[in-house]
Amino acid sequence: MSRKPPPSDEPEHKDRVIHTRVPESLEAELRERAERLGMSVSNLVRNVLGHAFGLVGDVVADSQAIARVAKGDGKAAPDPEDILAWQAIVLGKNAVCSRCNALLAKGSAAAIGIAETGPYKSIICTPCFEGTKL
Repeated sequence: MSRKPPPSDEPEHKDRVIHTRVPESLEAELRERAERLGMSVSNLVRNVLGHAFGLVGDVVADSQAIARVAKGDGKAAPDPEDILAWQAIVLGKNAVCSRCNALLAKGSAAAIGIAETGPYKSIICTPCFEGTKL
């Protein structure tokens, strides 16, 4: 008899343990990064895995946008001169800064630029936003 997964609107009550084998070099890198960030390796891996699915979905969406641009069905990003307004935001999805290509994690601060013409928008990181001439 198979167990039904818990409904998505109810919080999970118990963490599950997943065992995996990794090369020694990856383990060393994980330990080093976790130490630099002041967290355990377990929390680092949990955070990376938690964000990976959103990032993969965003990569797929970005790939579709790139394909539309390549076919001439769309525009990758607005020209900086076409930005009508900038607004500080908190990201609901992972994103990439359109100026410096920094990876922007869901929940981090960023800014959105709305183009004067067309449905195009530009997402930029906080350092790029602070450097924007207003």
